[in-house]
Amino acid sequence: MRQIISYRDAVALLGGPTAITDVLDKVTCLALFGTGAIDLFDARAEAVRLGDAFLRGLRDKVKGLSRYDSTQRLAAAHSVIVVAAFLDVLREVDVLRDLTPEDQRRITDSSDLAENHIWLPSPAHPFEEVLSDLEAVYQMHTSELVSFLKGLRRWDTWDETTRDRLSTDIPARALRRYEELFRRLVADFPEVACWSDRIDHQATRAEIRQLGRGLAGIQEHLARVPPTRSPSDRLAVLIRSNRAALGSPIVSAARTPRGMTIPTLEQGYVNPAYRVHQAEETWAGLPRRNDLDAFLAGHLTLPQATADPLLVLGQPGAGKSVLTRVLAARLPAAEFLPLRVELRDVPADSDVLAQIEHGIRAALDEPMSWPEFVHAGGGALPVVMLDGFDELLQATGVNQTDYLERVARFQRDQADKGRALAVVVTSRTAVADRARLPAGTFVIRLEPFDDDQISQWVTTWNHDNDGYFRERGLRPLPMDKVLAVRKLAGQPLLLLMLALYDADANALGKLPDNAHEAELYERLLHDFAVREVGKTRPGLTDADLERAVEDELLHLSITAFAMFNRGLQWIAEPDLDADLRTLLGQETRRHQGLRRPVSRAEGVIGGFFFVHTSRALRDDERLKTYEFLHATFGEYLVARLVVRELADMAQELASAESRRRPTRPDDAYLRALLSFAALTVRAPTVDFLRHGLHRTVPPGERPLLTRYLCELFSDSLLSRPGSAYDAYQPVRAELTAQCAVHSANLLLLAVLSADEPLAGTELFRTEQPEHANERWRRIARLWHSQLSRAEWDALIHTLHVRHFLRDDDTRVFRVAFDRRPVFESHDLVFFTWPAPATNPARFRAPGMSWMREISFRDDTTLGHLFANLYPYVTEIDANLAAHPESPVANLLAVLLSDSPNVEKFARALRRATTLEYLDRVLKQLEQDAPLMPGDDVLTLLEIAADSDRRTLMLRALADRPDVDRDKVAALLARQGQDQPGPRPPAYREVPAVRPGDVPGDGQPEPAPPGVP
Repeated sequence: MRQIISYRDAVALLGGPTAITDVLDKVTCLALFGTGAIDLFDARAEAVRLGDAFLRGLRDKVKGLSRYDSTQRLAAAHSVIVVAAFLDVLREVDVLRDLTPEDQRRITDSSDLAENHIWLPSPAHPFEEVLSDLEAVYQMHTSELVSFLKGLRRWDTWDETTRDRLSTDIPARALRRYEELFRRLVADFPEVACWSDRIDHQATRAEIRQLGRGLAGIQEHLARVPPTRSPSDRLAVLIRSNRAALGSPIVSAARTPRGMTIPTLEQGYVNPAYRVHQAEETWAGLPRRNDLDAFLAGHLTLPQATADPLLVLGQPGAGKSVLTRVLAARLPAAEFLPLRVELRDVPADSDVLAQIEHGIRAALDEPMSWPEFVHAGGGALPVVMLDGFDELLQATGVNQTDYLERVARFQRDQADKGRALAVVVTSRTAVADRARLPAGTFVIRLEPFDDDQISQWVTTWNHDNDGYFRERGLRPLPMDKVLAVRKLAGQPLLLLMLALYDADANALGKLPDNAHEAELYERLLHDFAVREVGKTRPGLTDADLERAVEDELLHLSITAFAMFNRGLQWIAEPDLDADLRTLLGQETRRHQGLRRPVSRAEGVIGGFFFVHTSRALRDDERLKTYEFLHATFGEYLVARLVVRELADMAQELASAESRRRPTRPDDAYLRALLSFAALTVRAPTVDFLRHGLHRTVPPGERPLLTRYLCELFSDSLLSRPGSAYDAYQPVRAELTAQCAVHSANLLLLAVLSADEPLAGTELFRTEQPEHANERWRRIARLWHSQLSRAEWDALIHTLHVRHFLRDDDTRVFRVAFDRRPVFESHDLVFFTWPAPATNPARFRAPGMSWMREISFRDDTTLGHLFANLYPYVTEIDANLAAHPESPVANLLAVLLSDSPNVEKFARALRRATTLEYLDRVLKQLEQDAPLMPGDDVLTLLEIAADSDRRTLMLRALADRPDVDRDKVAALLARQGQDQPGPRPPAYREVPAVRPGDVPGDGQPEPAPPGVP
């Protein structure tokens, strides 16, 4: 909601002159132009005085006021100049002098100009939009004035030039006058410039825009506001602490090698880009902005800031918490009183006031009530930053959907009590949809770094560590290698991780240009695991170190599976502890002196850089959840553990083969891991699996592994004896669903391990194709019924089933890894049935998932249905996606109807999907038109989209006597303005899993509540 204030309220707030205030109390809108003892010209002069002499004395009116009261009066002053500009122009219009007292009386009977609510400029409402809105307001009131004047006798005595000047000159001149007054307001009050980023000094404006780091622009924007107050000495420790943060490293330097420098917040914090939305806007199409410091400076100097919280969203590692630290350091203490409250450290079930007072105690090392804190600020506006709303949700699981509304209520309640405050709330993007937004809340989403921001960060890193590189003979961090992994480099914390990784023997720089993404993740994870082991267990031999590192990565892989099998991006500490106990057995928990024993989960996570720990406090109990800073870490670790298990199986199979001893490796562990979520829902995981199997399993062992995986797949629905891993139940799932997921995963692994497509007879270990076909149909129906829609779609878009006829007319099928969106019709089961009739012509169509589904399910019913629709697909539209009102049925209803039916034609024309579809309906309408009333035909042509046939039909219709020829002419004149129905693009790329299909995937990021 943009900030608004009425002119009448503004005058009252600013202590305007009694004469004009009396007018506002008694009359409506154009009553400003005359009433009672105050005639039109006196009122105008009085109002204009508000916009001129009044502004000259405005500085005295706000001198010594609190930041909040100053902001309110400046907003009121803006409302004054909006009305004063309009009245000032009216004073210059000579024709108004001709009005008689009776004319003035008649003008005073309309709506109230003084009560009009006027938008304030703001960072989210650019000054150009304010001018556009204001021009419309001035035009509206000018039109009202002119409409009144037209009813007066004097109107007929004025010439055309005088009349036109009233309509056209007044709005434009009023707008120019407003701009003049606004520039004066900006010149006297620098904070007003922050509302719309209008800084008249060109050099200053250019200098601020070059300050792309450390939010230095905030300090530059607000430094021009003359300090008129100072906080109490009791808050000195808070102010010093906030400012000192600029000199501290971006992150703790405890894990860095000796001599390495972590850039400070002042130099190393690169201002992130962002998008801002409010009310009913959507993220899609919102511009990417690079003026975060200007936005924050403007927001905090507007009344909006004290009415509703500002919500800051970002991915893990995007720098939300760091943003609050830098903001607290940059805000001038004379005007603002920043207070950071880390929600992970406050009681989760306490109210907003208690959370803030908890933050005050933590910041000052002494208790202080909220009223005392505000009073000690000496009129500075408290800016409370509630950091980590997502941690309250994740760690506690408590319903906090009304949290932001409670914050807004607290702000308004405190403003009424004279203790106004601005609030900034930070949260991870993925949980933002679990809270309702107050109506006036702005939401900004921090964006990943672009190439320029990455370059700026890398330049600072290389500069600060030049001595470290020279001393060790290392090269600076290479920009080209960083940009090659932009998916990681776009997040500031992960960019730092890449820099730390390369600082150890230029590891990133040595990565081959053609290296698979999996190799980078393996090296990153292995490197940080070595560091973690080295910190806790120094002095290990190389062999012991390698075993310890592999154990660390195994624990991390189980952590990744804990999230994956639950369909979440994070895992709670108790759940991870339970999974580790079940899959790895009991371990003695480590003690650290007199401190409590470290949990299994804490021992696994340790200090890994790429794992984020969320904390919250509830009933004096510390609750934790863990998540990877980037989802790809988890996706790689899931694939890594599966590949490791399969490589061990392949080695065991090869060893038994060489000794001529048949063996069946134990697959209980793998079965436990793969029975709760289909691997195909994560396309990167599938890619990592494919790469890992071909890189890790030797070519000579892969056929053995493939054959064994086919055996497991063939027997996957048979009963099995219990195992030690049956207790692993990450989610509550029916046995049928577990069997479906497990068998689908085995199929995927068998196909990925093979060097060529697998035949049905290989999958089911049978020599009879008919038997394989039947078993495939049965298990495919199991998958269709038991997998989630996302899992099913991912499966059929990852594995491609093709059907063939052998020379003996026996039907067979093969399964291959194939994500290509183009599908050939001969792969459908219908076209491979032995039949004497010639099969229909074959064709290729892009993005037709229904064709893949028919082939995958080997569904004869759907095959017959497709055969019946084959002419429609080839001639009209290849898109047969489900729709509430089927275009196919609509077209058939028109073509097969016994007599012309207007309603059927209308439905078909409204749902025309392609030009061919539209033309076919119009062609039928053209044939039926002689049998139909002319008005009915005209109505249908009005519905139809523009086309050549429609034009010809309109021209022919113009000759009929039973139609409105003027309406026909109007439609012909509008030809070319209408657009035909959408046409599917050729060879549209379809991903293996459509974005948003996977619960908890976070792609695309969920919009805040109320946002489509």
